Amino acid sequence: MSEIEFIGFISNNNSSEIIVRQGPVLDPVHIETVAKAHENAGFDRALLAFHSTSPDSLQVAQHVLGVTSRLNVLIAQRPGFTSPTLLARQFAVLDQFSKGRVALHVITGGNANQLRQDGNTLDDKSERYARTSEFLDIVSAEWTSERPFSYAGKYYQVENAFAQVKPYRKEGIRIYFGGASDAAIDVAGKHADTYALWGESYAQVREQVARVSAAAAKHGRPAPRFSLSVRPILADTEEKAWARAQDILERATALQDQTGYRKPADGHATDGAKRLLAIAEQGKRVDKRLWTEIAKLTGANSNTTALVGTPEQVAEVFGDYFDLGISHFLIRGFDPLIDAIDYGRALIPATRALIARRQGAKGVAAE
Repeated sequence: MSEIEFIGFISNNNSSEIIVRQGPVLDPVHIETVAKAHENAGFDRALLAFHSTSPDSLQVAQHVLGVTSRLNVLIAQRPGFTSPTLLARQFAVLDQFSKGRVALHVITGGNANQLRQDGNTLDDKSERYARTSEFLDIVSAEWTSERPFSYAGKYYQVENAFAQVKPYRKEGIRIYFGGASDAAIDVAGKHADTYALWGESYAQVREQVARVSAAAAKHGRPAPRFSLSVRPILADTEEKAWARAQDILERATALQDQTGYRKPADGHATDGAKRLLAIAEQGKRVDKRLWTEIAKLTGANSNTTALVGTPEQVAEVFGDYFDLGISHFLIRGFDPLIDAIDYGRALIPATRALIARRQGAKGVAAE
């Protein structure tokens, strides 16, 4: 079986759909505190996000690695704005310093208007994914080639490229990948070690796992691992958990103008957002306890579906997703620090124990 991995999220400041930022945009104290909380809570890895106007995730990740000793990082980057040869060396150096605690999360970006803030000139999304594929061709070659190589693509050309520094581990730096369009799925099949889904319904997860697995087979590769991103809302009883979810919705609605978490003004929705909005149309609650109200409120322009219940109830749903092929769970709360600590206290150990029991019952040794 694939190793279970819990991935957290380290924001640059204390803010969310229900928390209005009070401190600086780049808040070192918050970053250090949340990083250490994730490590102590038993998370395997934490995501550092990328946006066109936010602090650079690579540099923030370097600081996170410096204040932790075990926590791995998942550094989001958008192809097209840094040379692939340079980015490959940047990641390899950081991977060497951290002794193999680095992974790359590739986000091509679906909103052309936002991408123009960084100078993007490719408005066609399929072209951007073609550029992403070339980018990853070169990154992979930099990490693995033992001699200079040249590459002549439509978007990138290099001559006699070579990196003296390689990733820390022989197996290299893992590539996580997000994107739900047909073009994205094809690139994922060619390059992804882990494919990332948002918190979708059981039926949607089955569909995506099958699409990506087929794309990988087309490229002669085994299916990647699969990650699910969701926002657990926990309490010691189910009734209290749903009451907490309602309170979060009311606070998020009241604070939209102050937090900025609202539907995009241009009505833009990525393919991933459209998939979340599609399940929101099915109702407030889908499957056992997938809650869609925040996705509907914000236009699903980020990871916004939630699982609501006691830690044991949410762990049961994670077990269901595991049976569908999900082995990585990216979880973050609406109260970033408190929820990360809370997940480590109950949800993470409950999920690991449940999946181990299921695997034991099937006669499969958990890694």
